Amino acid sequence: CSSDLKLPAMRKFLFAAVVALFAMKPAAAQQLARPDVPDKLSPPATEKLILQTHATGDQIYVCQPGPDQKLAWILKAPDAKLFDAQNKRIATHFAGPTWKHSDGSEVVGKVSARLDSPDANAIPWLLLTATSHTGDGVFSKVTSIQRLHTKGGQPPQSGCDDAHRNAETKSAYSADYYFYAPSKSF
Repeated sequence: CSSDLKLPAMRKFLFAAVVALFAMKPAAAQQLARPDVPDKLSPPATEKLILQTHATGDQIYVCQPGPDQKLAWILKAPDAKLFDAQNKRIATHFAGPTWKHSDGSEVVGKVSARLDSPDANAIPWLLLTATSHTGDGVFSKVTSIQRLHTKGGQPPQSGCDDAHRNAETKSAYSADYYFYAPSKSF
């Protein structure tokens, strides 16, 4: 019967497909290698990179007195969308600074280290430490966040004066965000 001949061929095909899937898994894991950055921006060695995203959006600035009481464009909040390697929107980034994943989990961070971007026209690279979490999902275990490879986002060089006090402006930016969690949690 011809169906008896197809069964061994089908089993071989399924076996080959399973082997191929397992062979691809290490390649995917290798894509989550820690970026090469100065030690100052490196999270603790006990943390594992769990998510890498690319963000596009705006840095929102408001014209108000700075620490020296002179009017300046002061960062109010980011407003960005985060995308995975397949360019699928998976998270948002907003005031806090807060990141909210599409699974409902959130992480709020605090800057622990900053370094000027190699691009003088871009906002600094950062290392942030998680200060709080909401929800149960990808961001619920995050302990460190890196903002790297920034483009744009700097405040305007002028235009903040008495006539524009409390005015807001947006500056387009992009960056890569790397999210880390304790190695033992995975």
